[in-house]
Amino acid sequence: MKKPTLYRLMAVLFFTAAVNTGAVAQSRKANAYFKDLPKGSTPQEVGKRVAEHFIETPHGNVGHGPSKFIIYPETCAWYGSLTFAKETKDKTLLDKLEQRFIPLFTTESSLVPQAVHVDYTVFGAVPLELYMQTKDEKYLTLGRQIADQQWSAPEGARATPEAMEWYHKGYTGQTRLWIDDMYMITAVQAQAYRATNDPKYIERAAKEMVMYLDSLQRPNGLFYHAPDVPYFWGRGNGWMAAGMSELLRSLPENNPDRARIMKGYKTMMASLLKYQAADGMWRQLVDDASSWPETSCTGMFTFAMITGVKNGWLDAATYGPAARKGWLKLITYLDEDNNIREVCEGTNKKNDHQYYLDRGRVTGDLHGQAPVLWCATALLR
Repeated sequence: MKKPTLYRLMAVLFFTAAVNTGAVAQSRKANAYFKDLPKGSTPQEVGKRVAEHFIETPHGNVGHGPSKFIIYPETCAWYGSLTFAKETKDKTLLDKLEQRFIPLFTTESSLVPQAVHVDYTVFGAVPLELYMQTKDEKYLTLGRQIADQQWSAPEGARATPEAMEWYHKGYTGQTRLWIDDMYMITAVQAQAYRATNDPKYIERAAKEMVMYLDSLQRPNGLFYHAPDVPYFWGRGNGWMAAGMSELLRSLPENNPDRARIMKGYKTMMASLLKYQAADGMWRQLVDDASSWPETSCTGMFTFAMITGVKNGWLDAATYGPAARKGWLKLITYLDEDNNIREVCEGTNKKNDHQYYLDRGRVTGDLHGQAPVLWCATALLR
């Protein structure tokens, strides 16, 4: 009786050692493409500058004037700054980012967005990250409340027939089938899962992601902005790429939706590889070579590729050089004040090709600052 037990134990140990050895080898292979970066271009240096600049940026200022409450570009830059602080173990930076938040419980409470729309609900990702780093329960309470409200029954003017139909099908009533949503929804739900280990949050996000994939991904791997807008807008596709990456980072291997999401992710990454310009950039309309190089989508696609290479989802030899090239070119758009240039202004959907080509190009917009921080974090993970 003892020998079979011993043999089984030895087999388990041998298998575990083999898996660990393979994982270490994969990690070394992946990191090889992100090492030896030129001075001034390391994630530690760039991330620190951009995060410190974020702290100085007034609430609601996404690059084109203030808003009455915090909206998603600020949330995304705040979240990126927090994850960067975590990876660099920068307690001073974390403290500054927390001090920015504390008045939202009191004197600046009017700036906290109501969790009634995807662009507002994503805000919950910030207090959830603060909870995971500080263990202060007040952040968990707020963040979890926001994540839960996203899946509660729509109320008042938001209880439209369409919203109620989505809700009764098990999706969020905030569903609108814009590709932007697949970062806004998955980010807060994935964060709630990381903070609580309650699987309902990640399962919600996965189910929603599959529905969006089935509805919006085209045979070439890219995504229309919406069902009635047949254009491959750069940042919209960036939201989808980043959203899938955030979701897959935490989605359990045995989740029934994981294979479908991974297929959608890999199909998209293969397509993006073809559309990356020789200098490392992607364009305002991904498939239109006449459109302009745009930094927010480049940052998001680069983040997605770094994450895929680091986690072994993507072949390092194929995607590592593309991700490295994307990062090194992206950061050349940062000016001396650490504002990134050539960011597409906030963009609603419109069934008009020229509308996307004519969108304004802004500097320092948090739509563009945030992906730089995500990339810095991903490079350090």
